[in-house]
Amino acid sequence: MASLRQLIENYCARYPIEKTAQSMLSFLQADKNPFSRKNHLGHFTGSAWIVNPDKSKILMTHHKKIDKWLQLGGHADDEVDLLKVSQREAKEESGLCNFVILSKEIFDMDINEFPSIGSEPRHLHYDIRFLLEADHEESVTVSDESYDVAWIELDKIQQINSEDSIMRMVKKTKILYQG
Repeated sequence: MASLRQLIENYCARYPIEKTAQSMLSFLQADKNPFSRKNHLGHFTGSAWIVNPDKSKILMTHHKKIDKWLQLGGHADDEVDLLKVSQREAKEESGLCNFVILSKEIFDMDINEFPSIGSEPRHLHYDIRFLLEADHEESVTVSDESYDVAWIELDKIQQINSEDSIMRMVKKTKILYQG
């Protein structure tokens, strides 16, 4: 697997208009502990944008802490392979075990401000997202971190979360699979 630096540089080449990648590279270079949740300035997270086989639905979670529908994902917990993190988190948050990695390249990335909750201070999540596929016929389970986990039709995602980064992933999915 390519290093995170190389994956981010590859992403920069594919999406030069997106400015997030330079901030990601700067954080990766400057911070001594960018993969640990103990880093209260911020840390890398790994997420999975999970499509069904015909690419018409996305598996999303209604996250409890921030009360939003999001892609599945979470903390790296010192793991530097964020593709592994995305798969681990997808399994933990959905109960699904069978995923197809559609690409080992980064699908999307975003920097999110995570609010102060309880003893956890406000910090940044440097979220690296990978494209996976799973069977929407398999039953999912809802983890303690979520209110719900559901397959959402691609064209209906805007109704539950119209944030720029979510809509960017919807657009990328449509470009890749619907022409």
